[in-house]
Amino acid sequence: MSSPAIDPLPAAGDDVNGGLSVASGVSRWLDAASRRYQHLLDRSTPHAFARWICFSLVALAYIVRVYVIEGFYVVSYGLGIYILNLLIGFLSPQVDPELQDADDGPTLPTKGSDEFRPFVRRLPEFKFWYSLARAFCIAFVMTFFPMFDVPVFWPILLMYWLVLFVVTMKRQINHMIKYKYVPFSIGKQRYTGKKSVPDEDASLPKN
Repeated sequence: MSSPAIDPLPAAGDDVNGGLSVASGVSRWLDAASRRYQHLLDRSTPHAFARWICFSLVALAYIVRVYVIEGFYVVSYGLGIYILNLLIGFLSPQVDPELQDADDGPTLPTKGSDEFRPFVRRLPEFKFWYSLARAFCIAFVMTFFPMFDVPVFWPILLMYWLVLFVVTMKRQINHMIKYKYVPFSIGKQRYTGKKSVPDEDASLPKN
């Protein structure tokens, strides 16, 4: 009488190869998703108005959710501090004029051949928008986890944030006034110098 056949046990190498193939497939999928995501971001770069409309909808969704559930005030406070830091970077020049004056001297145009230098931000507009949108999305997801809903008296946080906002903006405005710059560039300008007043005697016809 013949004994029943016994299936051979899988070799240890098969499990390792199978695990490597799964990990490789996941890695390829993540890489493809990352490239697709970056492609969409690159395509959205010139469409500033549409980007800010989408951001407004995301911000409105977060505000409505926090208002309805009446919680997650600590998350909102942290989001407000992060927004304030981004705003300072958006309004600040790429190179601090105070440090530039100490190293190279003033860079304002002083001759007719000098061209107007456009304002270069420390935080570009696209990165400002992207950071804001990502922060609101993360905060929105956090509102679905009760462990982030720390009980707190929210008017204190609001008043503290408003005081911090006023002090920070006052310091930023004083910096703009001191170094005579505005965080916006409108067109291309050229320094023309002080116009000379025509001499009345020279304009009269000679006899």
